[in-house]
Amino acid sequence: MMESRIRRLATTLMDATTDKDPLVQEQIYNALCYLGESEPEEILHSCDEYLRQHDKLAYPHRVIILKAMETVVKNNIASLDKSTAKVVIFLASNEMTKSKEVIRDWQQAASSVLVAVGQRFINKVMEEVLTKFQPGILPHYFIVQTFANLSVSNVFGMVPFLNSILGTMLPMLGMAKQDHMKSVFCYALQHFSESIQEYLANLDKAPDPTVRKDTFSNEIFSAYEVLFNSWLQHREAKLRLAVVEAMGPMSYLMPSEKLEEQLPKLIPGILALYKKHAEAFYISKSLCQILEASVNIGSRSLDVQLDALLGTLHPQICAPADPFVPLTVKNHTEVLRCFTVLACSFPDRVLAFLLPKLESSNERTRVGTLLIMRQIINSAPSQMEIKKPFILSSMKLPLQDSNDKVKRAVVQVISAMAHHGYLEQPGGEAMMEYLVRQCALPSEAQPKKQPLDADDLTSDSVQSISVNTLFLLSTTVDRMNNVLWPYLLEFVTPIQFTNALTPLCKSLMYLAMKKQEEGENASLIRYDLNGNLPSPYALTTRLLVVSSQPYAGDCRGAAALRLLNVLQYSVHPALEQLWSKRVPSLVEHIEENTEKCLCQKEWEEKLLLFLQETLAAVSDNTWICHFVTEMCRQLNCYNGFPLEKNFLYKCIGMTLGACVSKDLVQKQLQELLETARYHEEAEREGLASCFGICAINHLEETLAKLEDFVRSDVFKKSVGLFSIFKDRSDNEVEKIKSTLILCYGFVAVHAPKELVLSRIEADILKNIFQYFNTKVLGIKVETKDLTLKLCLIRSICMISQAIYNGGKCGDFVFSRKAELVAQMVEFIKAEPLDAMRTPVRQRAMVTCTYLVSVLEPHLSDPDRTELIDTCLASVLALPPDPGQERDGIGSDALHKEILYGDTLSALKDLLKSLLQRNLTPHGLQDMFAHLGPWIKSNKEQERQRAVEISAALLDFYLGKLNVSTVIPFYNLGVLIALFSPRCSDSLASVRQHAVDCVYCLLYIQLCYEGFARDHTDEMVEGLKALKKGLEEPDFTVLFHTCHNIAMVVGKRVPPDQLMSLLLAMFEGLADPDKNCSRAATVMINSLLKERGSVLQEKVPDIMSIIHSKLQEVDEEHIRKAAQQTVYILASQHKSVVVSSLLGSALPFDSHTCAMWRSLAAEPTLTSQILEQLLEKVNRDVPYKESKCFLLGSGSERIATPLPLAATCALYEIMSAPESGAAVLGLYAPLFVTLLLRVSCTVGVQLPKSLQSRERRSSSLSPAPRSLHPCSCAVETLKVMLARGGSEAVTKAVGSAGGWDLMASPERHHDGIAVLAGAMARHAGPRLPLIVKNLVPTLSSVFDSQRITTTAFFAELLNSNVVNDLMLLETVMDNMTGRQKDPCLLVRMLALRGLGNISSGSPEKVRKHGAKLLASMVNGMDDKDDPHNLVALEAMSSLSKLLDHLEERDIQSMLLHIAIRIRPFFDSEQPDLRQSSIVLFGNLTKFSEDDCEAFFEQILNGLVTLLLHLQDPKPEVVKACKFALRMCGPNMGCEGLCDMFLNHLREDRSLHYGEFMNNVCKHLMQSYPEMLNRLILTNLFYFKSNWVDIRAAAPMFIGFLVLHVDEDHCQQVDLDQLISALNLLLKDPVPAVRMKVAETLGRLVRIL
Repeated sequence: MMESRIRRLATTLMDATTDKDPLVQEQIYNALCYLGESEPEEILHSCDEYLRQHDKLAYPHRVIILKAMETVVKNNIASLDKSTAKVVIFLASNEMTKSKEVIRDWQQAASSVLVAVGQRFINKVMEEVLTKFQPGILPHYFIVQTFANLSVSNVFGMVPFLNSILGTMLPMLGMAKQDHMKSVFCYALQHFSESIQEYLANLDKAPDPTVRKDTFSNEIFSAYEVLFNSWLQHREAKLRLAVVEAMGPMSYLMPSEKLEEQLPKLIPGILALYKKHAEAFYISKSLCQILEASVNIGSRSLDVQLDALLGTLHPQICAPADPFVPLTVKNHTEVLRCFTVLACSFPDRVLAFLLPKLESSNERTRVGTLLIMRQIINSAPSQMEIKKPFILSSMKLPLQDSNDKVKRAVVQVISAMAHHGYLEQPGGEAMMEYLVRQCALPSEAQPKKQPLDADDLTSDSVQSISVNTLFLLSTTVDRMNNVLWPYLLEFVTPIQFTNALTPLCKSLMYLAMKKQEEGENASLIRYDLNGNLPSPYALTTRLLVVSSQPYAGDCRGAAALRLLNVLQYSVHPALEQLWSKRVPSLVEHIEENTEKCLCQKEWEEKLLLFLQETLAAVSDNTWICHFVTEMCRQLNCYNGFPLEKNFLYKCIGMTLGACVSKDLVQKQLQELLETARYHEEAEREGLASCFGICAINHLEETLAKLEDFVRSDVFKKSVGLFSIFKDRSDNEVEKIKSTLILCYGFVAVHAPKELVLSRIEADILKNIFQYFNTKVLGIKVETKDLTLKLCLIRSICMISQAIYNGGKCGDFVFSRKAELVAQMVEFIKAEPLDAMRTPVRQRAMVTCTYLVSVLEPHLSDPDRTELIDTCLASVLALPPDPGQERDGIGSDALHKEILYGDTLSALKDLLKSLLQRNLTPHGLQDMFAHLGPWIKSNKEQERQRAVEISAALLDFYLGKLNVSTVIPFYNLGVLIALFSPRCSDSLASVRQHAVDCVYCLLYIQLCYEGFARDHTDEMVEGLKALKKGLEEPDFTVLFHTCHNIAMVVGKRVPPDQLMSLLLAMFEGLADPDKNCSRAATVMINSLLKERGSVLQEKVPDIMSIIHSKLQEVDEEHIRKAAQQTVYILASQHKSVVVSSLLGSALPFDSHTCAMWRSLAAEPTLTSQILEQLLEKVNRDVPYKESKCFLLGSGSERIATPLPLAATCALYEIMSAPESGAAVLGLYAPLFVTLLLRVSCTVGVQLPKSLQSRERRSSSLSPAPRSLHPCSCAVETLKVMLARGGSEAVTKAVGSAGGWDLMASPERHHDGIAVLAGAMARHAGPRLPLIVKNLVPTLSSVFDSQRITTTAFFAELLNSNVVNDLMLLETVMDNMTGRQKDPCLLVRMLALRGLGNISSGSPEKVRKHGAKLLASMVNGMDDKDDPHNLVALEAMSSLSKLLDHLEERDIQSMLLHIAIRIRPFFDSEQPDLRQSSIVLFGNLTKFSEDDCEAFFEQILNGLVTLLLHLQDPKPEVVKACKFALRMCGPNMGCEGLCDMFLNHLREDRSLHYGEFMNNVCKHLMQSYPEMLNRLILTNLFYFKSNWVDIRAAAPMFIGFLVLHVDEDHCQQVDLDQLISALNLLLKDPVPAVRMKVAETLGRLVRIL
């Protein structure tokens, strides 16, 4: 019986192999394998029988069955019965050979079965297969392939058969005519040969250790003859490759003499194939095997073939391998192996072939040759040992190659040489120099597009691979230490290796530290043994100079300093202590900063200080003289490196300063002057710095050397006398002059002040002006050379600075001051006013600032006036945004912007310096006499600059003011009149600076009135706070700020001046300029406040006039004034004003809105107006029904106009912040009226007349608010809550989407619930009055009002606030009373409210339990509930109440409820499924007293709940998880309970299959007798509409079957089950069919 059922199952599955879905086929295969695991013999017999009986079954379906058989055999080979093996072998053999044609998938599957069985039953397999392998008859393709695969899978079993197989096969080779047969014979011979080799290699484990190679040699050779002589010549490429693949392994087994005899034909034959096949890997692999076999037998024939071999293999390497084609990479590997074999046997010949190739003109040839060289250096070290000098000398040409690919290959060869001791030989140094040169290649960015040829490398990759190689050789190849140290030091100083400095320094530091560890500190650098090494002076100079640009070249600064530190003892023994301390701190400074944030000037100062300390520590004049000479010698090396050269000049200046020998100092200064490249700015700057620093200690020598140049004839172009200037043009002479002028400036600023002051006018200035070629007193000669001009300005500036700093020590009269100022003024005047292109203005003004700061003599008034006017015009009149002119992008624009900023700062400093000389009201008046016209300019940029300068000057004046006597600040009014209108200028920056000006002026006035300078005046300080309001050009803010400024000014300025100021502002009222207009507005407001009476009968007319004026001039300050007027009118005549405004056309325009808002100014008045408007909303009906003719009997609701207008008016008044107090006083009536207004306007339309008007107004101007009745009511309610202090309510409702819900006819009640919840949370104290006002509306004639109130009350019950406020009973009774309401929605909301008591006031549920429970049960039984909405609400609410009800109340109704809700589990409505399942879970808490009856209900629902874990709706899945967790403890199975609690947590994702497997395991352990009932329930779900549940049901059954004990299997009606599964196997969804197939496999457990 069991056998028949297993067969039936297997047959069912095999019938299903015709399924077209590959995943289902896969599952059928898995199911068959599963059955096979349990009953391998039975299943193999079933498959055999099925395939024999279904002879016509198409081969794709047979393949599935055969693959299953293969798997079952493989997994059970050890236990397989011999008789079964025979059956399987016979079947597979027949399947494999049934068709004479080759049908690969089918026959391959059958062959694989035979190979699997052959693992253990090789003799039986061979017995069967050999019957189909008869001498003289060409066998089936797969017979031969099976032999081949068997020889691989069972070497020891198969090799003994091979002799006879080969014997039978050899004659067949000649019979094979078709290519595929020839290929399979080749395949077999290849695998036979490999198996024999493996057998012979493991003879100690072999069953027959007597087997020898010669056992097979003759047969293999015979086969070889056919393959080589006949098949290798075939035109079919695939066959040729198959032949080649076979011949490689076969060559090992051929008789030695035969192989030797064949080599002269074999090797050329193989080599010839390279021309015929693009894919060379198989040829190369086979060739390598043949070569190895030849070498193994000591062949003499190879010698003759060598040239051909090398000539053919070499191009294979020269063609670059494509990394995206794996076989090309493998081919390269095999060819390199061939070269290894040949190099080991014929080193001389191979080298003689390769080395000339290095001279080839073809780049690929050179690269390929180098790759081979690297291979043989690495893989044939012993053979190459004596060839090292020869190989090294042959590398000379590649070292000169400029091709990047060749360079990379050379670097790789050098790396290999280093590991094998080549670089220790003579000629190794050239290799190292080459490597360093590659490290020094420019490290350019990679090109954007990657080259197509993968072997095409950029110079960057050459550089990076060289850097890595150098570092690796230094740190990991110990034998290289003595090669590299100290040799690498030779590359530190030459400038061409600058880019390699970082890796060089790192390697040298590592090597030096190793030497120190070996105890060689003192003798670290042996100059006696290494004559080419750079001197300590050269190394120190070089490393110090490159450190000045620490982040260049991959952060070479840190590397250079670290190396310097290691070399400290070799530089000078006295430096050890100083450098050990200083160098690490310098390195740390580099590492703490980045290139962007490092201050270059500060860094250079640190290095110069380090140099100064070094010179002091050495304190050896001879050493210092050598050092400075070396520095000067290196100068020309840095011609392409301006920054480094500039720093080297400073170092020379510092070192010359430390030099005791005056002669040497003069000699070196002379040399510097003769060799300098004057046309480079950095060089001029550097030379001048050098002279300046040198002058600190050698002022006389420095001036004397410059004096020599002054006296020379160079500048008269005397060619003959000064040969060094022979070829220089006029322009260059100007550059020399510029440099020497600059030198004087640097000398003046650096030299000791006590020495230099006396030399300034007598020597320095005299020579400077002689150079400049101009006579200050007398005729003026203009120079056209900008450099000369800038150098003169800068030099005079430095001289002035020196005098200014030195003048503090004593009196110094600078007699040429006025002349110099005049010269600067001329320079400034000569600058064009259309743009700022040079720094002449800025530098000339800085110079003037220092000049006027020198006390004596004073500038005359005309000179002072000319200086101020020239400078102001030169800067203020420039066009706008000088940094953005024309090409307003890039570094040029940025440079101009910075230049402009510096120039403006220089101007401010100059004017402050001038003001400092006359700190009086008169001096201030004089300064603003110059600035006044610019402040009033009609050009924005001129005003902006002038007011900015004014603010800076007034702030400076206030800071410096020191009043000793109380005097009048007579011009305060005039100055305030100048600035106060600017407080509302069109430019924000002008407004800000104008406030600062007024602020300073008022404080200056206070100082003059006698207050201390640190006195703080609150009114004036208030101006600072007002500046924030001036940032944005917002009329409202500016108006308010200007008003406050006017108030402060009015209180602090004397009355007559204040009056004139106000009059000036009035004059500007009609002016289009905003500043005048604003000042006038301030005045108008003040006047309006003083006006008091308006005639009552004129109120409507006045209102109309205000409205029309607002329409004419829509300015902010006019609107404010109008609002003030309306407020005054309303305070006297509120009813008239309200009626007048309500009569305005709807929708209200912006002017009417502004007038309504003005009524919010005073709380008492506002309250009275709000009450009037509420009365107007409530008095009229909210809408009228209007017949809709188009829809026949239907009607639509049209809003009545007066309540609509009153609602709009309420919105406008309450939107004004001032209305807050009034709204608070009327909170409840406002809230209730507006809530019911919202309720009554849902779905209500505007009257036709207003609809067209609203459309018209929205097309004319963008109306900010809709006139739609419901939107209007919602917005008004929102603004009422916000103004009544309930912003939190508004926000909470908004973020929950409540306002939109309220306006929706379908979701209005949900919106009300959101509002009620927010009120309960944020406005609890307001609720008693609101509830009191709302209760009467529960009996309203309008359904909408009853729904709104019920929804509001229902949500209130969700909060404890109703209990705290003693409202619970009232609200609950009202909800209970609504259960018979004719409106279904009201009934539903009433139940929701009663359920909400569980969360709002849980402690009260017990008290009212019976009443609440009765309401819920009645709700479930509601007859007028077609869509189960009331029932759904009743279930949800009951779930919430259960935790808080008395058990006795529930017990009586427990089963009634459980049975009533069970049908909802499978409802089409997801919310019904969810609520009923959650309620069922909650009911389990009360099942203790009636345990058995309720346990029965759990079992009834268990399958449903488990299957619905696959429900398409996540909320239902969540409910099922909850219900199962609740049911767990009542099921009496601890394991199941733990599983439900652990795996069904809400936050945890569920692996359903694994979970169901474990559930079924526990079910079958605890309730095995339930098996049939569980299966039958699952069968019901085979017809479910939900795919996932349809798939889960058969899986559930499969897992139950998997875990049931044998004792309980009989309760299952297997026939019914198999039939049902069979039917489901035809389901249209593949996923379902897969689960069915899986379960069918598992049924083997219960058969």
